[in-house]
Amino acid sequence: MDQTDLKILDVLKENSRIPTSEISKKVNLSIPAVAERIRKMEDAGIIEKYTIKINRDKTNYKLLAFIMISLSRVEETEEFRKAIVQLESILEVHHLAGEYDYLVKVLVEDTKALEDFISNKLKRIKGILKTNTIIALSSLKENMNI
Repeated sequence: MDQTDLKILDVLKENSRIPTSEISKKVNLSIPAVAERIRKMEDAGIIEKYTIKINRDKTNYKLLAFIMISLSRVEETEEFRKAIVQLESILEVHHLAGEYDYLVKVLVEDTKALEDFISNKLKRIKGILKTNTIIALSSLKENMNI
């Protein structure tokens, strides 16, 4: 990857639906050259997928929470990992260094839905020793990429 590829990525991060012709103007390359660079970054796995950012305030999903999880035994890690990624309300799962083993970012409709998620889905996963839930009051900055 060179500086031109980085510029292309910057443009795509702002709007992944921007036409190749517009990208070519912004990075001073021909349309075929831009298309080829994008294809190569896709093939190399640098660009994993194109997506959208949904305004949570305009949907029914308004409660964002972070749940820290400690596992009881290392032997249950694989089973936990397979189960946790299947839960639909979870946006992100991160393996941590420190007091807790995992951090999950959860998006649900409201506190009742959060209670249901924690009690009836999360805590039924084998191997969870304890959790600590933090509710986000607002989000000042959320980027998907650097």
